[in-house]
Amino acid sequence: MNGVRVVPLPNGADEAQQPRGGVPAREALGRDELARLLDAAEQRIQSLHRSERLQQALYEIADLAGGSLELQEMLRRIHAIVGELMYAGNLYIVLYDEHLQTMRFLYFVDLIDPWVNDPAEEIPVTDDENTLTMHLLRTGEAMRGPSAELRQFHGIPFGESSGPDSADWLGVPMRRGSRVVGAIVVQNYEKPDVYSNEDRALLAYVAQHILTALDRYEAREQLEKRVQERTAELQQANVDLQAEVAERQRAQELQRALFRIAELSMTSETLERFYAEIHKVVGGLLYARNFYIAMLTIDGSMLEFPYSVDDRDQMRKPRRVANGLTEYVLRTGKPLLADRARIRRLETEGKVRSIGTLAHCWLGVPLLYDDKVVGVIAVQSYSPDVAFTTRDQELLTFVAYHIGSSLARKQAQDRLMHAHAGLEQRVSERTRELAEANAELVEQIGERMRAERKLTYQATHDALTGLPNRTQLLERLGKAIAVARGNPQACFAVLFLDLDRFKLVNDSAGHAVGDELLIEAARRIVGSVRTGDVVSRLGGDEFAILAESLDGPDMAAELGRRVLAALGAPVWLAGRELFPTASIGIALSHARYESGEDMLRDADAAMYRAKGDGRDRSVMFDEHMRDEATRILDMESDLRRAINAEAFEPFYQPIVQLVSGERVGHEALLRWRHEQRGLLTPGDFLDVGEDSGLIEQVDWLMYARVIADMARYPMPGYVAINVSPRHFRAPDFASRLLDLLDAAQVAPSRLRIEITEVALLDDAPRTSESLNMLRSHGVLAQLDDFGTGFSALSYLHRFPIASLKIDRSFVSGLDGDVRTESVAVIRAIVALANSLNIEIIAEGVETQRQRERLHDLGCMYAQGYLFGRPAPPVPYVAVQSG
Repeated sequence: MNGVRVVPLPNGADEAQQPRGGVPAREALGRDELARLLDAAEQRIQSLHRSERLQQALYEIADLAGGSLELQEMLRRIHAIVGELMYAGNLYIVLYDEHLQTMRFLYFVDLIDPWVNDPAEEIPVTDDENTLTMHLLRTGEAMRGPSAELRQFHGIPFGESSGPDSADWLGVPMRRGSRVVGAIVVQNYEKPDVYSNEDRALLAYVAQHILTALDRYEAREQLEKRVQERTAELQQANVDLQAEVAERQRAQELQRALFRIAELSMTSETLERFYAEIHKVVGGLLYARNFYIAMLTIDGSMLEFPYSVDDRDQMRKPRRVANGLTEYVLRTGKPLLADRARIRRLETEGKVRSIGTLAHCWLGVPLLYDDKVVGVIAVQSYSPDVAFTTRDQELLTFVAYHIGSSLARKQAQDRLMHAHAGLEQRVSERTRELAEANAELVEQIGERMRAERKLTYQATHDALTGLPNRTQLLERLGKAIAVARGNPQACFAVLFLDLDRFKLVNDSAGHAVGDELLIEAARRIVGSVRTGDVVSRLGGDEFAILAESLDGPDMAAELGRRVLAALGAPVWLAGRELFPTASIGIALSHARYESGEDMLRDADAAMYRAKGDGRDRSVMFDEHMRDEATRILDMESDLRRAINAEAFEPFYQPIVQLVSGERVGHEALLRWRHEQRGLLTPGDFLDVGEDSGLIEQVDWLMYARVIADMARYPMPGYVAINVSPRHFRAPDFASRLLDLLDAAQVAPSRLRIEITEVALLDDAPRTSESLNMLRSHGVLAQLDDFGTGFSALSYLHRFPIASLKIDRSFVSGLDGDVRTESVAVIRAIVALANSLNIEIIAEGVETQRQRERLHDLGCMYAQGYLFGRPAPPVPYVAVQSG
């Protein structure tokens, strides 16, 4: 009935009893009452409409703050919303920083005042500056009325910065807590008494929502800015990494070229073949389509060209030393990089004379042997599109140094071969005579020798690869150790090699393919070591290399890199392309080694360190590894004894309500009472427990002890236990934990589990199943160290998470130099948690300042030394922390 109330007549009265002349008095009174009620209803309807408009305006302001509009566009739309609630043709928003004594007109629209604001300009203010706006900001009291009267009432003189007087002026402060941080002002230049106390209250209410919108916008801007900065840093890091990769690839190519050159000097059958292979090596490093090698004769009078490939000058005949570019390099002993202009200049100066076709760009470097120039290696270009650089010069110079030594060595070998040719022929003839004389004897004992060799070979070699086995390696290693005792300067090394993920090849492709891979790996290892090195297969996918006569650890490390490079090339086996890699541990000779087994043990330990560092690398054994291995072995033994003795106990740290300090729960923290070392925290033994798999047994002892304490001590609230990701791989984890609670008659709602983001991402389906089962019985989950991971934000809504624990690194940042970044991150986490209806717990709160800042940011719960240190359980006494 639209709020109209019907007033009944007094008992016993009706129309028939009223006087017939005129309107009855009671009927007139009823009409007045009805009119009053209708008037009140109309006012109520208007008030409801006004409240509805205000609520709609606040929703629109909140939507604007969460949108992607530019700041000024957002403020213009907020202005339009305020204009729907009251007269706001002239409106400005100012921000104020009382610590820096600055103000900033964030938004300014005025129909009369021509002043134009700069939203980014920080305007300094002084103590003697006195305007209506500054009075409002300093006092924090709203003001309403004609501007002239307000100035007179507050003793504010008129100044140029005051702007034109208005007939009605209304300003309200914007507060953050008890501090004034800004104001919003509307004014009317034509009509007085436009604004009422209701408008003042309304504008103050809207002002706080506008401040909230500005804070949200600023927080989003800060977050976007940080994301952009981090993206730029990652992009720059990527560019640097790509440059480093390119440089390393170039270094690897150069190193392979040098190895190839050294190998060619030993393996090339003829000098002609050696020169051709050198050309290929240089061609892999720079443009070498036109390439030649010039060598001085022994007496230095002639210049010979033992190798030449050229598009223009296809034949280079020997000539007497003249004045060409090649001779210029021979005379100076320095590289020469010359384009056509420089060649002309050298000719004009009389230093050179062109011989043959003139090149567009010519590069020649000297070949040295024993610091003496013995020849020149040159490349040239006949096209302006191809020019050499100083980098090419440095590269060719470096390569030429090694080519000179290899070339001289190869020439010496050839001369020696020719010198011994006659002798070899005579030896061959004599040998044939002796062979004929001994043929009968050899025939008699041959069979026996072959049988002995076969037995000896089988006893000392691997059946699959034909490499020496462990027995032969240990024998050779024992001899090397004995030699080193008599010669302390002797240096040798053992490289222990294990193929990475070889079991995966056996399981997926079969053992036949695995055997082929082992044979190919053995072939590559043998091809990458020196002639005198011993390569042995120890068993399975394990190999070992004994390298003697080393110059030092760098030479052993270089050998390891060569082996890794050889193994890293792809191989096709059984129709599959495989990319084998290996991990190598290196043990250098030392006086402490008494047997080969000791060296193999240390090399094996270094190999496992290489696997732990990421595989496909080599690691040198050192004393730290020895100490670490001893420590781990001792700690593992102690850990096993402690499990049998149940020497683990929980310490409890309170979780409190941030404002009152009332305890709402505890986190159970693992402690180990070691027999010799006393009380240990998880950081002292967790790595050993994880690697050995013993940590699961420790955890279950801990869980049983915590649940027993919950049954024995009336601790307030809940108790949170830490759960490792490996527990979620067990299908019975949730049921086993619930059985412990049921056996102790502890309500599941009193227990919570703390997990990290790694647990969410390790096996998401199984983790989600366990968490949902626990939650269905009342056991809630808390996400620990939130904000330090990299993916949990995108998975958060998929898991039943009840609480987020803000990592202590962000809480500690509230006191440090990164305060602004910590505030922005915590504010974003609080906003995310509020939107998902998740509790927030701040970890590591140690100062009152951190507590106040966290309260301002909307955090409800906290944990840290400010409220209590971890301690054994005691009967609970209600004490509120200040």
